[in-house]
Amino acid sequence: MRHTFLRKLSLTHGWYSGGSRFFVDEGVAPVLDRFQSEAGINTLFIATFSYGRGIAGRQVPGQPLPDHGKQEYDTSFHGGNYAKTHSQYYSHTSLRNIEAPDHDGFDVLASVLPLAQSRGMKTFCWYEDVFRSDIEGIDRLQEVTLSGNKRDTLCFHNPEVQAFWTALTEDYLRSYPVDGIMWGSERQGPFGNAIGAKHGGAQSDPFEVACFCNFCHMQAKSRGIDVQRAREGYSKLAALVHDGRTRRPDDGYFVSYWRLLVKYPEILAWEKLWNDGQQNAYRGIYQKAKSIRPKVSVGWHIWHNNSFSPFYRAEQDYSEFRKYSDFLKVVMYNNCGGPRLASYVDSVSRTMLGDFSPDATLELTYRMQHYREAGLKDLPQRGLSSEYVDRETRRALSGAGNTVKIFPGIDIDIATNQGEKKTAPEDVRSAIQSAFDAGAAGVILSRKYSEMRLANLRAVGEACLDFRRTRIS
Repeated sequence: MRHTFLRKLSLTHGWYSGGSRFFVDEGVAPVLDRFQSEAGINTLFIATFSYGRGIAGRQVPGQPLPDHGKQEYDTSFHGGNYAKTHSQYYSHTSLRNIEAPDHDGFDVLASVLPLAQSRGMKTFCWYEDVFRSDIEGIDRLQEVTLSGNKRDTLCFHNPEVQAFWTALTEDYLRSYPVDGIMWGSERQGPFGNAIGAKHGGAQSDPFEVACFCNFCHMQAKSRGIDVQRAREGYSKLAALVHDGRTRRPDDGYFVSYWRLLVKYPEILAWEKLWNDGQQNAYRGIYQKAKSIRPKVSVGWHIWHNNSFSPFYRAEQDYSEFRKYSDFLKVVMYNNCGGPRLASYVDSVSRTMLGDFSPDATLELTYRMQHYREAGLKDLPQRGLSSEYVDRETRRALSGAGNTVKIFPGIDIDIATNQGEKKTAPEDVRSAIQSAFDAGAAGVILSRKYSEMRLANLRAVGEACLDFRRTRIS
C-alpha cells in the first residue's frame, strides 16, 4: 500500500504498503492503528495485484530487514491477485487463474476494508503491470521480441490483454466498496529499451526489444507502417547499440543514430505504435471504472524514468493524461533517485549520448530535465535533494492542469546497494515539506511498509504536523 496525503482545505493523509504480507505477519488492526497513531494516515493504497517484489511481499532478499514484522525473507514469494478473483468478469481473457497462493486464500480487501472504514480510512486498489512467465494462459498474451523470443511482459495490442485489465478493474469495483484505483506500468517502448534509456539499461539486450507479435504487425499495417522495414531498422539499431558499447562508430554516436532514424522512420513509428497501445490501456481502465462508478477516483503511477530520460519524458505528456485521469502519482523518489540517475547516465553514455563523457551526459540530462543535483561522483551517495521534489511537483502541476491532482511519490527505505544513499527521517520530512510547498494535493509514500523503518514512518507524521503549524501561523 501507499500513503497518500490528500490535501483539501486542511491536510489529510494516506499511505501505500504493498500486498498483504505485512497484514498477515503483523495483524490488520495493529498495522492500521500504527498507521494512524504514528503517521496520521487516512488512506490506504493496497497492492492488490502484482507478481513483482517492488510492491508486494516482505523485504527484498539481501536488503536489511526493517524493525517490525517477521525477521525473515519470504523466499517462496509468488505474487498475483491478493483479493478474490470473481470468474464472471474474465470471459474475454485467458488470464484467469491469478489468485496469489502466498497467504492461503487471505483476501486482503475483504480483511482490511471493514477495519479501515471503521477508522475513517479510505482504500484504493493499486495494481501493476508486472507478470511472470509460468502463469496459466499467459503464453498467448506475451510480447514477442525482435529475435522471436517471448517476454514476461504482455502486448497492449493483444485484445485479451486489454480485456484482462478491464476485467480486473471491474472485478475490484463491483466486488468491493473501494474508494479508487491506481494502475502502474513501468515500461517503455522498443526505441527507449534498445538504447538502454533507463536505470539499469546498460545490461539490456537491444535484440530483445518488443513487441513484434502478430497483433502488432496487424496494427502497424492498418497504419501504413512497413513491418519489414521496421524490423530491419530495429535490427540495425540493435547492432549499432551492441557494437557501439565497445567501439565508437566512425561518424560518432549521435550522428550514427540520427542517420539511422532518418533512413528508417519506421523505428519511431513503431515506438509510437507501442506507446499508443499503453495509452489505450489507461483509457480502457478509466472508461470501465467510470462506467461502473462515475465518482470513483482513477489515477496512474508514473515511472521514475520520467525524471531521467528525455526520450521517455517526451512520451509522458501530462496534458494528454487530463483526458483520462483524476490523479497522477508521479515518482519522485529522491533518495534512491541518485543511484538510479547515475545508472541511467552510465547506460546512455554508452549508446546514443556516447559522444559525451558520463559527467557531460549528466550535465546534459540536468539541462534537458530542468533540475540540478550533485555531480556524478557524489550522486549515488547523496541521492537527489528535496528541491528536486519541488521542481518536479511544479512541473507536473503545470502540465496536468487544474482537473488532475498530483501526488508525488516519496521514497522511504527503497532498496539501494551498499554504499549508496539510505533514507533518514530528515529526508522524509524535507521531501514531504517540499511537495506540499509546491502545491501537491497529497503525497504517496513508497514503496511498501514491509521495507520501511519505523523512525522514517514516524517522520511522516512529524512532517504533516509541521506543515499544519506553518499553515495555521
